[in-house]
Amino acid sequence: MTRTADQDPSAAERVLLRDVADAAGVALSTASRAFTQPDRVNFQTVEHIMAVAARLGYRREPARVTPARTMSRTLYLLVQDSANPFFTDLVKGVVRQAKAAGYLAVVGDAEETPAMEQVLIERVSRAVDGIITSARSTSDTEMRELARHQPLVMFNREVVGVSSVIAGTSESSHQLIEHLHALGHRRVVYCAGPNNSWTNLQRWRALHHGARKLGMTIIRTGPFSPNYDQGPVAGEIAAAHRPTAIVAFNDQLAIGMIRHFVRRGVQVPEDLSITGYDNTYGASFVHSGLTCLDAPVEEAGRAAVDLLLTQIGGDTRPRTIRLPSPLRVRGSTGPAPAG
Repeated sequence: MTRTADQDPSAAERVLLRDVADAAGVALSTASRAFTQPDRVNFQTVEHIMAVAARLGYRREPARVTPARTMSRTLYLLVQDSANPFFTDLVKGVVRQAKAAGYLAVVGDAEETPAMEQVLIERVSRAVDGIITSARSTSDTEMRELARHQPLVMFNREVVGVSSVIAGTSESSHQLIEHLHALGHRRVVYCAGPNNSWTNLQRWRALHHGARKLGMTIIRTGPFSPNYDQGPVAGEIAAAHRPTAIVAFNDQLAIGMIRHFVRRGVQVPEDLSITGYDNTYGASFVHSGLTCLDAPVEEAGRAAVDLLLTQIGGDTRPRTIRLPSPLRVRGSTGPAPAG
């Protein structure tokens, strides 16, 4: 019988990788690669394995920290994927605010892989003065433990007892669904991002709540990797549900969809409206422009540095800052087609 953390308070320590593999219905080698070499495993399979691991309470060895700080007056920003334009403004905000305070900011790239994320946290941790990260694949328990020993601010993720900065609110997602409702859309598909993304869960909850309140049907598909290349796949899966509008997890996914549909002869927005999140590079000029929520990422980076400096100064009380994300209406949304 597969062991779960719910059966015994201490069971999480006894859950093995083999238990995860069995529960996920994959080979042990596949489960192992999902953690150590995820680029060699199908993205959806990795997401499934990670979800099963979380449900069972499987934990890898906790991140080890160096015994002493070795990089004086240095802040560390760990991003999920430096190739994603979303993180460009975050880096800019962190670097500029750190510099103004007399600190050096260094950036690490987790490359959207759990193994790299853990390695980078292990190698840096207490070697710097403070860390800013979403650390999407690292458990809440591990992040709280790290925060006990190290000034830490979470970006676009909330962990009880840890300071965080959120670039966007649930009210922002309500704006998006209300915009589609006002255009006559009643059947919408949400193309979800990674399952272990806190932001993805918050967006879905807000969209689902808003759609239900307005009497709309909303269908969730995915998960999808948050990049251009997954756009065509996400678009085709969404289109199979015959929506009049699609909400993508982020701009990259939405832009990939628009390019795919335009090549197929689908008119955007006459036949299908498409929206996204973040307002990153390309959103304003792809096709007729992408309607999306404008995440104040650079501002979030500056705020995260300020929270870190407050902790470094001795005030370790956890704080959460939520920044509104205004709606940018462009040419990718229009009235729902008749019929």
